[in-house]
Amino acid sequence: MKEITDKLINERLEKLGFGDKQANDEDIARQNVLDHYHVKLTDDFQNGDFNIYEESTADGYEVWVACHNLDKVNISEDVYYYDGDLADVLAEDIKWSNGSENYEHIIYISDLDLGFVDEAFENLFVYLAERFEEEVIDTLEDEGYEYKLEEQTNEN
Repeated sequence: MKEITDKLINERLEKLGFGDKQANDEDIARQNVLDHYHVKLTDDFQNGDFNIYEESTADGYEVWVACHNLDKVNISEDVYYYDGDLADVLAEDIKWSNGSENYEHIIYISDLDLGFVDEAFENLFVYLAERFEEEVIDTLEDEGYEYKLEEQTNEN
Protein backbone atom coordinates (compact mmCIF):
# COMPACT_ATOMS: atom_id res chain seq x y z
CA MET A 1 0.00 0.00 0.00
CA LYS A 2 1.25 3.46 -0.91
CA GLU A 3 0.65 5.73 2.06
CA ILE A 4 -0.39 9.39 2.08
CA THR A 5 1.85 11.24 4.52
CA ASP A 6 2.19 14.89 5.52
CA LYS A 7 5.66 14.87 3.96
CA LEU A 8 4.30 13.64 0.62
CA ILE A 9 1.49 16.19 0.67
CA ASN A 10 3.96 18.98 1.46
CA GLU A 11 6.29 17.89 -1.38
CA ARG A 12 3.41 18.18 -3.84
CA LEU A 13 2.30 21.51 -2.35
CA GLU A 14 5.84 22.89 -2.66
CA LYS A 15 5.81 22.02 -6.37
CA LEU A 16 2.65 24.10 -6.65
CA GLY A 17 4.24 26.96 -4.68
CA PHE A 18 2.13 26.57 -1.55
CA GLY A 19 4.08 24.29 0.78
CA ASP A 20 5.86 24.84 4.08
CA LYS A 21 8.96 26.32 2.41
CA GLN A 22 6.91 29.03 0.71
CA ALA A 23 4.76 29.62 3.80
CA ASN A 24 7.90 30.53 5.74
CA ASP A 25 9.04 33.14 3.20
CA GLU A 26 6.66 36.12 3.13
CA ASP A 27 7.97 37.49 -0.17
CA ILE A 28 7.70 34.17 -2.02
CA ALA A 29 4.26 33.51 -0.52
CA ARG A 30 3.02 36.94 -1.66
CA GLN A 31 4.46 36.50 -5.15
CA ASN A 32 2.88 33.05 -5.52
CA VAL A 33 -0.52 34.47 -4.58
CA LEU A 34 -0.08 37.34 -7.05
CA ASP A 35 0.97 34.90 -9.78
CA HIS A 36 -1.92 32.55 -9.09
CA TYR A 37 -4.52 35.30 -9.42
CA HIS A 38 -2.64 37.25 -12.13
CA VAL A 39 -2.61 40.40 -10.01
CA LYS A 40 -0.10 43.23 -9.93
CA LEU A 41 0.23 45.64 -7.01
CA THR A 42 1.49 49.17 -7.46
CA ASP A 43 1.97 52.20 -5.27
CA ASP A 44 2.34 54.48 -8.32
CA PHE A 45 -0.88 56.45 -8.46
CA GLN A 46 -3.08 55.39 -11.31
CA ASN A 47 -6.66 54.39 -11.82
CA GLY A 48 -6.15 50.69 -11.23
CA ASP A 49 -8.75 47.98 -11.56
CA PHE A 50 -9.05 48.37 -7.79
CA ASN A 51 -7.71 51.19 -5.61
CA ILE A 52 -7.02 51.54 -1.90
CA TYR A 53 -5.75 54.87 -0.67
CA GLU A 54 -5.88 57.31 2.21
CA GLU A 55 -7.86 60.50 1.87
CA SER A 56 -8.45 63.50 4.13
CA THR A 57 -11.91 64.74 5.01
CA ALA A 58 -12.87 68.42 4.98
CA ASP A 59 -12.47 68.56 8.77
CA GLY A 60 -9.04 66.91 8.80
CA TYR A 61 -9.80 63.25 9.49
CA GLU A 62 -8.01 60.49 7.60
CA VAL A 63 -10.19 57.84 5.93
CA TRP A 64 -9.51 54.95 3.59
CA VAL A 65 -11.12 54.60 0.19
CA ALA A 66 -11.35 51.17 -1.47
CA CYS A 67 -13.04 51.30 -4.86
CA HIS A 68 -12.95 50.14 -8.45
CA ASN A 69 -13.68 53.48 -10.06
CA LEU A 70 -12.02 56.63 -8.73
CA ASP A 71 -14.70 58.75 -10.40
CA LYS A 72 -17.57 56.98 -8.63
CA VAL A 73 -16.70 56.60 -4.94
CA ASN A 74 -19.71 55.50 -2.88
CA ILE A 75 -19.29 57.01 0.59
CA SER A 76 -21.38 54.35 2.36
CA GLU A 77 -19.70 51.36 0.65
CA ASP A 78 -16.18 52.44 -0.31
CA VAL A 79 -14.98 54.62 2.59
CA TYR A 80 -13.50 53.19 5.81
CA TYR A 81 -12.61 55.09 8.94
CA TYR A 82 -10.34 52.27 10.15
CA ASP A 83 -8.02 50.11 8.09
CA GLY A 84 -8.99 46.96 10.05
CA ASP A 85 -11.44 45.77 7.37
CA LEU A 86 -9.16 46.49 4.45
CA ALA A 87 -7.36 43.12 4.57
CA ASP A 88 -10.67 41.38 3.88
CA VAL A 89 -11.62 43.95 1.24
CA LEU A 90 -8.29 43.49 -0.54
CA ALA A 91 -8.39 39.69 -0.30
CA GLU A 92 -11.92 39.54 -1.71
CA ASP A 93 -10.99 41.77 -4.63
CA ILE A 94 -7.99 39.59 -5.42
CA LYS A 95 -10.06 36.38 -5.20
CA TRP A 96 -12.64 37.68 -7.66
CA SER A 97 -10.31 39.76 -9.83
CA ASN A 98 -10.52 37.74 -13.07
CA GLY A 99 -6.90 38.51 -13.93
CA SER A 100 -5.32 36.39 -16.66
CA GLU A 101 -1.90 35.76 -18.12
CA ASN A 102 -2.67 38.28 -20.86
CA TYR A 103 -4.36 40.84 -18.61
CA GLU A 104 -3.15 41.41 -15.08
CA HIS A 105 -5.59 42.86 -12.58
CA ILE A 106 -3.84 46.00 -11.30
CA ILE A 107 -4.40 47.11 -7.72
CA TYR A 108 -3.22 50.53 -6.63
CA ILE A 109 -2.42 50.78 -2.90
CA SER A 110 -1.04 54.08 -1.67
CA ASP A 111 1.32 52.33 0.80
CA LEU A 112 2.22 48.70 0.12
CA ASP A 113 3.99 48.33 3.49
CA LEU A 114 0.87 48.64 5.65
CA GLY A 115 -0.21 45.77 7.87
CA PHE A 116 -3.52 45.10 6.12
CA VAL A 117 -1.65 44.28 2.89
CA ASP A 118 0.48 41.64 4.64
CA GLU A 119 -2.58 40.27 6.42
CA ALA A 120 -4.50 39.93 3.15
CA PHE A 121 -1.69 37.96 1.53
CA GLU A 122 -1.19 35.73 4.58
CA ASN A 123 -4.91 34.90 4.52
CA LEU A 124 -4.93 34.27 0.77
CA PHE A 125 -1.86 32.05 1.00
CA VAL A 126 -3.51 29.91 3.70
CA TYR A 127 -6.76 29.80 1.70
CA LEU A 128 -4.97 28.62 -1.45
CA ALA A 129 -2.73 26.16 0.43
CA GLU A 130 -5.79 24.52 1.99
CA ARG A 131 -7.55 24.38 -1.36
CA PHE A 132 -4.50 22.88 -3.07
CA GLU A 133 -4.03 20.39 -0.23
CA GLU A 134 -7.50 19.00 -0.93
CA GLU A 135 -6.63 18.70 -4.63
CA VAL A 136 -3.28 17.03 -3.83
CA ILE A 137 -4.97 14.47 -1.58
CA ASP A 138 -7.58 13.72 -4.24
CA THR A 139 -4.82 13.27 -6.83
CA LEU A 140 -2.84 10.98 -4.53
CA GLU A 141 -5.92 8.87 -3.90
CA ASP A 142 -6.49 8.66 -7.67
CA GLU A 143 -2.88 7.44 -7.95
CA GLY A 144 -3.61 4.63 -5.48
CA TYR A 145 -2.31 6.18 -2.29
CA GLU A 146 -4.25 5.66 0.94
CA TYR A 147 -4.28 7.08 4.43
CA LYS A 148 -3.02 4.67 7.06
CA LEU A 149 -5.55 4.69 9.86
CA GLU A 150 -4.04 4.75 13.33
CA GLU A 151 -5.32 2.11 15.72
CA GLN A 152 -7.37 3.62 18.49
CA THR A 153 -6.96 2.46 22.06
CA ASN A 154 -9.37 2.86 24.91
CA GLU A 155 -7.61 4.10 27.99
CA ASN A 156 -9.94 4.49 30.94
